[in-house]
Amino acid sequence: MRAVVVHGPRDVRVDSLDVPAPGPGEVRVAVEWGGICGSDVSYYAHGASGTATVRHPLILGHEIAGRVAATGPGVPPDLVGVPVAVHPASPAGELPARLAGRTNLNTRVRYLGSAAFDPHTDGGFAEAVVVRADQLRPLPDGVSTRHGALAEPLAVAMHAVSRAGDVTGRDVLVNGAGPIGCLVVAALRLAGAATVTAADVADAPLATARALGATEVINLRSGGTLPSDAELVLEASGVPGALGAVLAATARGGTLVQVGNLPGTPTPAALGDLVTREITWIGSYRFADEITDAVRALATGLDLEPLIAATYDLTDAPAALDRAAAGGSGGKIMLRLG
Repeated sequence: MRAVVVHGPRDVRVDSLDVPAPGPGEVRVAVEWGGICGSDVSYYAHGASGTATVRHPLILGHEIAGRVAATGPGVPPDLVGVPVAVHPASPAGELPARLAGRTNLNTRVRYLGSAAFDPHTDGGFAEAVVVRADQLRPLPDGVSTRHGALAEPLAVAMHAVSRAGDVTGRDVLVNGAGPIGCLVVAALRLAGAATVTAADVADAPLATARALGATEVINLRSGGTLPSDAELVLEASGVPGALGAVLAATARGGTLVQVGNLPGTPTPAALGDLVTREITWIGSYRFADEITDAVRALATGLDLEPLIAATYDLTDAPAALDRAAAGGSGGKIMLRLG
């Protein structure tokens, strides 16, 4: 089979590998679509994502969907042919009682396409991948595998919205209109937010945010400014330099949910308003089982096609990653893998 393998910084190849065989409780999925995530871009551009460094060749990709091609012992063979999205996480060990159900906070969780542990966990940017049967999320009639591959990032957005509490009837500000920010917009409208204002520094992502439900957009590079009284803010840019302005935009006694991934190294940021405005600052990391809710949302007619900025074939994966790394695409770069 062919797979998209990162060997080091700016060294991504389409390699020929053996087709994996499913073991007990596992299935082999013929992967059809994959979405390029920021972590894939980071592994491509730097050979690392956060503190995870590529030490050995690693198959990229964790936003995937396809069809079950084979089942291992103990798995019903009638799953063959079923279209599925894949939950990319494999938690290990027990969580303390206070974290019951919050599997995303397991310190030993393995994720498809991750170099966090050695040996690495190969991902799904390949013509086939083996996963546990319980990682499958069957796609209902009417949900294509192309859109099923978006269930994973949609789950990230839905988890962030859930961290904000009940958003029904509320006015919300989303800072950062990259793919996750735009999906946060969609998830907020799905959850009943009255209005959603999206802010970014470029027109293309703001157009995507508008298409996914933003009621107002602000281009911060073209003279637009953040409000100063937003009671609920979701920060999706992950840019430390933006934190001061975002905190200043959050109303006194308001809530800020941090969904954009911040660097793990010391960085300067103006945080004074966190104290003087008594802001509740909440972190949001990946998701627990919201991918099930994401598939259900797709089945009810949530249209994420406006999020897709470009599609590349598997053989053109290096070019796709290069485009994603360049930024400015205004949406998600997809790989047609099968």
